[in-house]
Amino acid sequence: MAGRIREEDIAEVREKTRIDDVVSQYVTLRNAGGGSQKGLCPFHDEKSPSFHVTPARGFFHCFGCGESGDVISFLMKIDGLTFTETVERLAEKAGVMLRREEGDARDERPKGPQRQRLIEANRVAQEFYAEQLATPEALAARQFLSERGFDQTAAATFGIGFAPRDGEALFKHLKGRGFTQEETVEAGLVAIGRSAYDRFRGRLLWPIRDAPGDTIGFGARRIFEDDRIEAKYLNTPETKIYKKSQVLYGIDLARREIARSSQAVIVEGYTDVMACHLSGVGTAVATCGTAFGDDHARVLRRFLHDHEEFRGEVIFTFDGDAAGQKAAIRAFGGDQNFVSQTYVAVEPDGLDPCDLRIKKGDAAVRELVARRVPLYRFVLANIVSKYDLDRADCRIDALRESARLVSSIRDRSKVDAFAREIAGMVGVDVDEARAEVRRAANRKPGQDPRAAAAEQPAAPRSAVPDLRDPRFSLERETLKLVVQHPMTIGRATSEIGPNDFTHPTYRAVWELVAGAGGPGAGANDPGWVTRLRDAAGEPAVSSAVSELAVEPLKKEPDAAYVAQHVFALMELTTARRINAIKSKLQRTNPVEQAEEFNKMFGELAALEAHRRMLRDRLAGPAQ
Repeated sequence: MAGRIREEDIAEVREKTRIDDVVSQYVTLRNAGGGSQKGLCPFHDEKSPSFHVTPARGFFHCFGCGESGDVISFLMKIDGLTFTETVERLAEKAGVMLRREEGDARDERPKGPQRQRLIEANRVAQEFYAEQLATPEALAARQFLSERGFDQTAAATFGIGFAPRDGEALFKHLKGRGFTQEETVEAGLVAIGRSAYDRFRGRLLWPIRDAPGDTIGFGARRIFEDDRIEAKYLNTPETKIYKKSQVLYGIDLARREIARSSQAVIVEGYTDVMACHLSGVGTAVATCGTAFGDDHARVLRRFLHDHEEFRGEVIFTFDGDAAGQKAAIRAFGGDQNFVSQTYVAVEPDGLDPCDLRIKKGDAAVRELVARRVPLYRFVLANIVSKYDLDRADCRIDALRESARLVSSIRDRSKVDAFAREIAGMVGVDVDEARAEVRRAANRKPGQDPRAAAAEQPAAPRSAVPDLRDPRFSLERETLKLVVQHPMTIGRATSEIGPNDFTHPTYRAVWELVAGAGGPGAGANDPGWVTRLRDAAGEPAVSSAVSELAVEPLKKEPDAAYVAQHVFALMELTTARRINAIKSKLQRTNPVEQAEEFNKMFGELAALEAHRRMLRDRLAGPAQ
């Protein structure tokens, strides 16, 4: 019985295999000086590269996790191979004939087919399927490709094939090539019912390859109406070599371009990957029957230069429908897996890259990627668009939902930037957005915002802010003038209205004043404060009038002091209105809603002019 592989043959395999060539199939390496190369470690998650490869010595070492070894130990760990399987795999590629010691030395091969045999079975299957695509039986498959703009050259580039409807065609072919039934089943190519039968029958097939280019599975598309399996797509089941959570379709073709450009484009299907590559977007990949997850992110990061020393781009493409928006939110939840900037590209007409290429050509696909927008902005805009931001209560709801999403991200360094984005979209103060994000972060998962507020004993049950909150100091000081010195403030308040007061209690006080005839009505009325208090229907408003009447002003009021407060209050109101219109303009399509867009743009210009006038009036008396 043959025993261990001879040591001199193992040494020859090591000598003829460049470790940097092998490692670079899994990790993007850059020169680090001194004959060393470095990249992100594939064995642990890191943001700064600490994984070094020294080709001259055939050795790798990670200064982060401590993993080290030669090319054989690298492949054993990253692909889960035994020593023997690894040597056999490398020997085949290096052209080394392996010899074994005679005797009954213990063979370390695991039970069941070796990994290399499973890869070989998938390789033979891919070649068989590709040949079948040219047969008369595959006419429907060729028509499917042609209708989507893929010719024979494209099919050959991507290795596309056709599975005959005969349920044993591949199985018989594999048996003829020396594969056992156990190997074909373990490879995911054959299933067992009453007897062995081909897993894929009468379907168009895409070979799914790992980064080095080995076929490890297939994606099969339904093309015949009488196909008994109604699922549009079938994929290879989980095997020793095919793990769908770690597989990206197209990575074998895209990995070098991803490394060169530090950009990865994630699409939703096989035909979308094809359309992108044929249109000049050679960085496109897709998941295989599952959502993009953490393991997929780790695979991409190996090639992206995705570390703190260099930031690339990860661009997701989604349909513009509800499902696409959900996918975007799911991707946003994994945004922190990347140091790279994350973007989203959505075609306005809702077309995926394949349909876009058919209808508008290759340039349109490239333009789709070029028009990408930050992922966080897309997700937040979708949330905000559900609410009528012209209503105060809806702005609060939009703020709360946006804050909940932002508070869930793990990368705290991004929170402040997202809070600023929320403030601009919703039309609220940045500090208010930050505060809501903090409150959302402190809530229990799934807890209603109102229930969370009720659990905080230090906070009042009402949502009304503290009257002495610095945000409302200008409103408070202006009302103190109105209550204490109605004669002095007099006509200066003629342009003030309820909307100049953002605190609900202060607004209610102003409405009392307006209802009593305005500040001028209290000029010679010794019972002015009493009249306002008596007219208040709520204890909080009556109490506020009393406070405003007794709290000292910051200085003895004169015309300049009055102007400083009245014009500043009006200027703040104008600024809020400007922000609200800018926010609405961002949500308005200038082509499809041209009339509304132009009207708002005109209103914005008028408000900006009014704001400049108020600033001039504010500065005038102070000179």
